[in-house]
Amino acid sequence: GCRVSMSRIAALRSSLSALRTTRSAGIFAHGRAAAAPALQAQRRSMSDTPDVSSVSSVGFRLSRSGRFSGETDPLMEQFNASIGYDKRMWRQDINGSIAYASALGRTGLLTAEEVAKLHEGLKAVAKEWEEGKFELKAGDEDIHTANERRLTEIVGAVGGKLHTGRSRNDQVVTDVRLWMRDEIKELQGHLRGLIRTAVERAEAEQDYIMPGYTHLQRAQPIRWSHWLLCYAWQWKRDVERLEEMEKRVNLCPLGVGALSGHPFGVDRHTLASDLGFGGIMMNSLDAVGDREFILEFLWASSVTMLHMSRLAEDLILYSSAEFGFVHLADAYSTGSSLMPQKKNPDALELLRGKSGRVIGQTIGLMTTVKGTPSTYNKDLQEDKEPLFDAADTLRACVQIADGVLATLKPNGDKMQAALDLPMLATDLSDHLVRKGVPFREAHHVAGAVVKEAEDRNCTLDKLTGDDLRKIHPLFGDDAASSGPGGMWDYEAAVERRQTDGGTSRRGVQLQVDALKKWL
Repeated sequence: GCRVSMSRIAALRSSLSALRTTRSAGIFAHGRAAAAPALQAQRRSMSDTPDVSSVSSVGFRLSRSGRFSGETDPLMEQFNASIGYDKRMWRQDINGSIAYASALGRTGLLTAEEVAKLHEGLKAVAKEWEEGKFELKAGDEDIHTANERRLTEIVGAVGGKLHTGRSRNDQVVTDVRLWMRDEIKELQGHLRGLIRTAVERAEAEQDYIMPGYTHLQRAQPIRWSHWLLCYAWQWKRDVERLEEMEKRVNLCPLGVGALSGHPFGVDRHTLASDLGFGGIMMNSLDAVGDREFILEFLWASSVTMLHMSRLAEDLILYSSAEFGFVHLADAYSTGSSLMPQKKNPDALELLRGKSGRVIGQTIGLMTTVKGTPSTYNKDLQEDKEPLFDAADTLRACVQIADGVLATLKPNGDKMQAALDLPMLATDLSDHLVRKGVPFREAHHVAGAVVKEAEDRNCTLDKLTGDDLRKIHPLFGDDAASSGPGGMWDYEAAVERRQTDGGTSRRGVQLQVDALKKWL
């Protein structure tokens, strides 16, 4: 939306040409006084040209003021503008301005009537945004200038008083903190919903036993519920990280001006309270230059996305024909444009893929901030796109993960079929440990039992008690039992893990109860 008309360009070229002519005629040889008419003529020409920078202009021109007489390259206007992405903070920007107008009123800089007029105008601007009627115009560099421009159109000259003592340096970071505060609460709600889904399924589906894996090799049997709760605990920590950072996000930078403080004695504590902040940023330089609260959010988002990626990888494997442990709902799968038989786990693959996107945003902004000196620098405008993108991505991913988890169907038969007796070799060594055999010796003996079955080309449950005693004399007949509760019974194996945090029914139910209480 930032354009310079051909007539403006022609006017600029004409004035520059006139100035060069006066120089060549030797006008500067007679001193500054002789040059003044030409300079004044140039500035009049620029001021008379539509949309050219001047003190009375609003929008992009606000940041240029009377300091500048030259026009901005239209490409630079586009390069400099952030309205395309920071307009999503319109509500936070207006709420901040309403509170700031009240703060100026308390100092006596604004009359009660002026404060009321500004409040009324700002609410009118908010209504336009709510109804989708707000019109962005050329020169609306960012959400702050856009809102102030529209406010001034509505209320007149008093709109120009709103920015007294305020800089976009403290204004923008206030908006971001307010926006993040709302976003964090929303994300917490979605994550809690995802945890609730996992907990409900875990409590209802404790009968399913599946292989647990290390190094992607079958290791020991576990309950399907135990696997579900593994991720529920990770997501709980994700919520707690967001809760922890809230107190650092919820500090008010507004009222410190560009970097050195406010010249008119604004009560920052009352201002912070009006906006629902828990306190104020105590150092004005830190207030306008700090972006670690955004980096902390991005880091926390990256960790959550790591959890999403690992969940996705597990379920991609478990839903494949090679595993078949779960069946994904059609709502979260797609087909192939060529192969009609295909059902692809695209939702899960995108969860896995988008984790790299969020991690990339984190590393990118860290690299941007790393090189900046203290206080505000324009580099910090680059904070919002990674923040917004990461937040949008995380919010969508959590909801998609919830949908996938809520609608998939476990296949208990496939899980059972994937279990094999060597997964119980550790239980065999535990049998000897209970009889006083040192674990290292028992571990070696259990390995010898597995090798004996391999040499005989039979399964472990086919070895008799006598076969086992030939390998170690302390083996009892119960070590060869394959009946209910016996050595080679998978249900008995998981029930032997009775400690808190284990995969037994008791261990699973303890987790379910704890998470329900937390939720």
